[in-house]
Amino acid sequence: MRRKSALAAAATAALAMALSACGGGGGTSQQQQPAQSASGNGAQPAFNASLTGVFNPSTKKGGTIKAAHSADWDSLDPADTYYGYSFNFGRLYWRTLTTYKTGPGPDGNQVVPDLAESLGTPSDDGKTWTYKIRSGLKYEDGTPITAKDVAYAVARSYDKETFPHGPSYLNELLAWPKGFKGVYKTPDMDYKSAVEATDDTTVVFHLVKPFASMDYIVQMPMTAPVPKAKDTGAKYREHVISSGPYKFETNEAGKRFALVRNDQWDASTDPNRPALPDRWEVQLNVNADDLDNQLMSGSIQLDIPGTGMQPAALGKVLPDPALKARTDNPTIQRLWFVSVIPDTKPFDNIECRKAVMWAADRVANQTAFGGPVAGGEIATNVMPPGIVGQEKFDLYQTPENKGDVNKAKQALSACGQPNGFATTMSFRSDRPREKALAEAMQQALSKVGIKLTLKGFPASSYFSDYAGNVEYVKKNGIGLATHGWGSDWPDGYGFMQAIVDSRTIRAAGNYNLSVKNAEVDKLVDQAAAELDADARAKLWVEVDKKVMEDASLLPVVWAKSLLMRGQGVTNLAYNEGQQMYDYVLLGAQ
Repeated sequence: MRRKSALAAAATAALAMALSACGGGGGTSQQQQPAQSASGNGAQPAFNASLTGVFNPSTKKGGTIKAAHSADWDSLDPADTYYGYSFNFGRLYWRTLTTYKTGPGPDGNQVVPDLAESLGTPSDDGKTWTYKIRSGLKYEDGTPITAKDVAYAVARSYDKETFPHGPSYLNELLAWPKGFKGVYKTPDMDYKSAVEATDDTTVVFHLVKPFASMDYIVQMPMTAPVPKAKDTGAKYREHVISSGPYKFETNEAGKRFALVRNDQWDASTDPNRPALPDRWEVQLNVNADDLDNQLMSGSIQLDIPGTGMQPAALGKVLPDPALKARTDNPTIQRLWFVSVIPDTKPFDNIECRKAVMWAADRVANQTAFGGPVAGGEIATNVMPPGIVGQEKFDLYQTPENKGDVNKAKQALSACGQPNGFATTMSFRSDRPREKALAEAMQQALSKVGIKLTLKGFPASSYFSDYAGNVEYVKKNGIGLATHGWGSDWPDGYGFMQAIVDSRTIRAAGNYNLSVKNAEVDKLVDQAAAELDADARAKLWVEVDKKVMEDASLLPVVWAKSLLMRGQGVTNLAYNEGQQMYDYVLLGAQ
């Protein structure tokens, strides 16, 4: 642990020095679209070059992009995935009713039509939403894409036992018929009370209550069309039928897959995807530090997770002007945090949860993620900067943010554990920063007698089988679990609901097993139904405060990341909606 912490601290210091030399963390003087190099073979590299402009723009088609992922994919099935990288990359082989606007800058937070001709039309005071899909759309096999396929895909995604990873927003928002358990368990049940195709081009959603953000919901992959005749249930992940510009050529589970052009995709129906490369090759389960080394050397061009370089790489990149010039340092609408699970004793007592809040060394936790610039700003509450209406507050202030042993011990006495206790903390084993965070928590909590046993699990099944699985957490006594969460869209509902609303909890695939507070749930409902934007934003701040009072979620950092642009890649732009490079724009030189 000391060696990793020292490396992260050194890297952080190096980053601070490098940023100081270039005039600060924002790099605003260099955030302009770069000029082409004299040779014409690409743009001149510059720090933060892709945050506000497209770096190395090109319309050239052809070539291959080689990418790598430090874990396995949670699932390639659009009904069964919930990682940001998957939403971003998946747009290469699926299309949804809407999508985030491609390109750099704040415009990337806007949703625009994709499968649909236009954004949705609300009626019935926002309880009904209608979308008309474009004509001329085809799957990879040449069969037409219809509104019925979109409705079926949405109904298919309802089954969270078959598809534990996927979002549950539409499960909760739509007026599903009583007894509906999904298209496999209740195959003869009509679901048109929730979603229906009134003709080949019209999809209608029926909600249980008014909801203003439907256009953001339907950019998620639950609306990617699935032809019922080709649906193979849980095995569909092995060969998803493409509705986008690329289709699967090969798919070796847990090892690699390759995408090639879908000759049935018609560019005239798709204003959002230039589809420049001929081929995409993706390696899976590549060690995260090796992945960074391959990216630096040029043997791969894209780091799929898109959450930033690991601490070990920072010490190499930041002191080297040539390597640093290939990087971007965006602020992300993301929180890294620790769930404090009240179902695991003694965390059923709020004072024991508060002991964790007081004992945590925030600086050590920040260092584990790469420090104040590469890792992020110390988070004192849930909602990060960039979310509409966000306010900063701190209910657990400690000296120099390094923990308060006395207050932690007072809380332990108040919960009947004056000598401390033992519990288990989980983390994703293929993410070095989460391992470093767990080690930092282990050291800080040991000072007050809380003994942590650390257990690492693979990211691909972390939520379905381990830290998000109700039965596993209960049987194995997991009291603390590392998590990260990025906004699904940039308002309170798009960021908060999935991680604080107890009514989203199911058997597996949970992103919240810690916040189970009826007052929080009530405030969530009030905020979601509030039509006045200013009043709605204030209600989300109240939700945030109630969660922090509950002490069931320990914020770590509001994220920043250091991303590296791959060699030989064109059209690089950081997209604020995707919160990483815009994968559908990329080309190969």
